[in-house]
Amino acid sequence: MTNRTEYSPVQQHESEAQPPASRCLAAHWSIRNASITAGIALLLMSVVAIFGKVVAVDGLVTEGDATRTVTDIMASQGLFRLGIASLVVVIALDVVVAWALYRVFSPVSRNLSMLAAALRLVYSGVFMVAIGQLLGVIRLLDNNGNLAVFGAAQADAQAMLGITAFNDIWYLSQFLFGLHLLLIGYLAYRSHYIPRLLGALLVIAGLGYATDSMGAVLSLGSWTDISSFTFIGEFLLALWLLIRARRIAATASALEEQPVTVAP
Repeated sequence: MTNRTEYSPVQQHESEAQPPASRCLAAHWSIRNASITAGIALLLMSVVAIFGKVVAVDGLVTEGDATRTVTDIMASQGLFRLGIASLVVVIALDVVVAWALYRVFSPVSRNLSMLAAALRLVYSGVFMVAIGQLLGVIRLLDNNGNLAVFGAAQADAQAMLGITAFNDIWYLSQFLFGLHLLLIGYLAYRSHYIPRLLGALLVIAGLGYATDSMGAVLSLGSWTDISSFTFIGEFLLALWLLIRARRIAATASALEEQPVTVAP
């Protein structure tokens, strides 16, 4: 005779069920780690981005003077290359932040958190394309054969076009980044573990980036960056995620543990 164990949906439910305390503890540590990771990555990103973009790239570029720009880049080629590498590190940190913020805000809305993460990832991909323009500038200037083909003046102009293309693509990608911050600000505002004022500041920061992107396209003259004044929300978010990680995890886990009513 063959013994047969009857399958019971009740048994399956009991085996899959997890004690509320252990389930809460797992969520607590997961969200806490994500909060700390996001805070550290955001702060580290700000330092690396300032060095890469402001110091190593913009610091060697003289607007309207291709010859001087190329001369400065060739004289500080190591700094320029390090700046490009720094911007690649920024992209890697963006991927980490996208994942971490998704985990932090998923108790508020999993779908909106996923959309916000997707927008940041797409922005990172476009930013990578922009950085490729800078690498093309290095390749152009390193190849002495280009001087024989184009001449020094034309090679300088081509290099300047590559730098301009980097800035243009980066400006356009900021529209996606602005949308990302709008969603993060909305999620922060709706949550019970991020101050509503901080959520509002994130929304303002997102509007600043989106406006800068559209302003660079639609403006007939030079455009003053609004995001230079509205970015404070990002910095405060990084500090809050890092300093208040334990409280964020406790509140978010409690929100995640709320029972979901399923219609029969």
